[in-house]
Amino acid sequence: MRVYVACTVRGNRSGVAAARVAAEALRALGHEVMTSHLLEDGVEQAESALTEREVYERDRRWLDACDAVVAEASGSTYGVGFEVGYVTGRAAATGQRVLVLYDAAARHAVSRLVSGYHDERGAACAYASLSEVRSVIERQFGRPA
Repeated sequence: MRVYVACTVRGNRSGVAAARVAAEALRALGHEVMTSHLLEDGVEQAESALTEREVYERDRRWLDACDAVVAEASGSTYGVGFEVGYVTGRAAATGQRVLVLYDAAARHAVSRLVSGYHDERGAACAYASLSEVRSVIERQFGRPA
């Protein structure tokens, strides 16, 4: 499965550790993580080599090509919201899945639209620890054989 792992690049990166754990768990399960570079330190500097239009076009191609989006939404970010909304809006026709993760301790600051997200093709899940992130990914995307 090709998975687009979404997390904020320019905003609050407090959830990047959880996104990294999600990506590691997905790879351990044999899935391809299309956006590993977004999880690296210094991603903003690396991304600045591209124009905003190039980032938009590249990311839209990836969103069109992925089988699922796993989004870490603890930090305020319009980009992650766009990615989740874009795939959710098309999921009935494309068969894509969406899993939105957010830190339970940040629930008070997470949009209620995000924390309440539930759809035939997706759901939101609060996590209390990084080990819980791994468990959620394993439940949602299958345990290794």
